[in-house]
Amino acid sequence: MRLLPVRTALPSAAAVPAALLCAALLAGAAAPAVAAPADDRPGASGFTITDPRITESSGLAASRIHPGIYWTHNDSDDGPYVYAVDSATGRTVARVTMSGIGTPRDVEAISLGPDGQLYVGDIGDNRDGTWDHVWIYRFPEPKELRDTTVKAEQFTVTYADGPRNAEALMVHPVTGRAYIASKNEQRGGLYEGPERLSADGPNVFRRIADVPWVTDGAFSPDGGHLTLRGYFTARTYPWKDGRPEGGGERVDAPWQGQAESVTYTPDGKTLMFGAEGANSRVVAVAVAPAGPAAGGGPSASGPAPSGAPGGGNGNRADGGPAGEGGGYGKGVLVLAAATALVVGGKRLFRRRSGS
Repeated sequence: MRLLPVRTALPSAAAVPAALLCAALLAGAAAPAVAAPADDRPGASGFTITDPRITESSGLAASRIHPGIYWTHNDSDDGPYVYAVDSATGRTVARVTMSGIGTPRDVEAISLGPDGQLYVGDIGDNRDGTWDHVWIYRFPEPKELRDTTVKAEQFTVTYADGPRNAEALMVHPVTGRAYIASKNEQRGGLYEGPERLSADGPNVFRRIADVPWVTDGAFSPDGGHLTLRGYFTARTYPWKDGRPEGGGERVDAPWQGQAESVTYTPDGKTLMFGAEGANSRVVAVAVAPAGPAAGGGPSASGPAPSGAPGGGNGNRADGGPAGEGGGYGKGVLVLAAATALVVGGKRLFRRRSGS
């Protein structure tokens, strides 16, 4: 991913590393990750991506025909490649090269549709919404796990309300409709694509809901829920009539620094959270039983973040475990400060390196 340009005053370069370390430690103390217990289901336990070629894993999709296999890809500057990683060993068992497409600019997401095809979202915008179009690539999930080259379809994507940066592409597992969540510090948007993508002209995506700052998302295998994650928080929303409903339920997403990806296991019982970086860890988090809150509002686990669909008053962020009383409020403040420090530090580094 590439972060937004600097618009506010930031700490000096010498102070940023210490600030980032402090933010990481505080965030970890305020909101410890709750990983799923050991599980003998294929692909239901966490793993480490060991392939030295994968240093910016920005998306995850669980295979439906190869138990325990997860599809991922690098961010920018890699090429038209998608990797199949065996969660039992963390090793790459296949690299797929997409042909028939242009040069990818900023690949940020991957999703598996009900048609058995992988959808790859070249939807990031390093210039924060200045490209007048982005792309989605599509090809059938390979039946054999080996290095291969496939002919991919390329779909041009535009937004009805103008260009924007995005990192989340979700294909509904029942309807096959594609959705994109834009990434914005104040308030992003959830965008709905046409009923069927067309290679003949631009596919216009239209805003259907407000969402918080999103770095990835995934539908549950039955299509009944949508999980959206950011750097520090994740929420799961009931999906009804083609829309996210209510404020959603908070998910105990792990602290991962450059948190970039999420997907469900094929049985829907576990969420897998990934991050960028060499030898990055994919963390398994058990899916909590669904339970509607009284009165149909936000759940008892906490209000939705500011800008979440249908909920949240914008006066407090979500991030700490529920039921901690005064400790919860302190944890929220720590996470808010940590978010500002981490984002500020990354922006400064990007600016100083000339990206």
